[in-house]
Amino acid sequence: MNRLPLLLGGAFAIALAIIPATGPLRAQQNYIQGATPYLWVETGQRFDRLQSALFAIGNGKGTIRIDPGRWDDCGVQVDGDVTFEAAIPGKTRFAGPRVCEGKAALVLRGRNARVVGFIFENFHSNEGNAAGIRLEKGNLTVEQDWFRNSDSGILSSNEPHGSVTVDHSTFTHLGRCGGYAACAHSIYVNFYDSLTVTHSRFEAGTGGHYLKARAAHVTIEGNSFDDTQGNATNYMIDLPEGATGRISGNWFIQGSHKENATTLIAVAAEGHPHSSNGLTIEGNMAKLAPGAPSGPAFVGNWSSDRVVVGANQLGAGIVRYVKR
Repeated sequence: MNRLPLLLGGAFAIALAIIPATGPLRAQQNYIQGATPYLWVETGQRFDRLQSALFAIGNGKGTIRIDPGRWDDCGVQVDGDVTFEAAIPGKTRFAGPRVCEGKAALVLRGRNARVVGFIFENFHSNEGNAAGIRLEKGNLTVEQDWFRNSDSGILSSNEPHGSVTVDHSTFTHLGRCGGYAACAHSIYVNFYDSLTVTHSRFEAGTGGHYLKARAAHVTIEGNSFDDTQGNATNYMIDLPEGATGRISGNWFIQGSHKENATTLIAVAAEGHPHSSNGLTIEGNMAKLAPGAPSGPAFVGNWSSDRVVVGANQLGAGIVRYVKR
């Protein structure tokens, strides 16, 4: 079955027919007493709270399919392997202000988590880093999700042997910087082994970076970074500790309302625990929006490593490579 790439549509060009609805569906609604929107697929059991379904799966493996609606709820995965699945992609919303542990709609510290087909919106905290997903342990796969109007979309702790994969997802009106707390970003992955981001859209950031990762290995391919409606944004991609891997097939538009307009892709700007030798950046397109300051570096490299900047289509006013 074909999937619609987010690059070709608006903020939420998800193919709603990707996952068939195989369980009973409820009408769109807010959480109400007595509703049981959470189906443990493998057993047929239903639950009125997400946390109850997670406790039932425990250290095992299971899929929680969630009915369409706007559910005023959150959950903490403390163990096991869990797939969170919207019964109809794009029709199930987790909306703030409710977050678990003051962190996120989904707080994940099991072995593996897969999150498919949801909208996460309106999450803010006094610490300035509330997110749709807070990953604290284990591996994470995100597919066909939309994160919007929050401090962060996805925020992770450290898992040096773990992996994060994001595919066909959208990140809108996210991030913040300055003032009362540390900066927040659309995606911020800390010290993981690997990060893969493909066929996803980043747009209209409200501060910080669109994609920040301290992972040792990255694959960032086939995405769009549209900063034309951004405000007080920084880098499009920030690899602050260096990384190896590949950045290719992406589309970048640098906006006119930047906090930092000097660089689109930053390598090792904060430190150098990871080698960046052989990091390959090629096959991308980048241009400046009307009114955007001229002269930014497409790639800025703060390390002495050999970053391979191949053939990229760069618009007028963008400098190919700068050694910082």
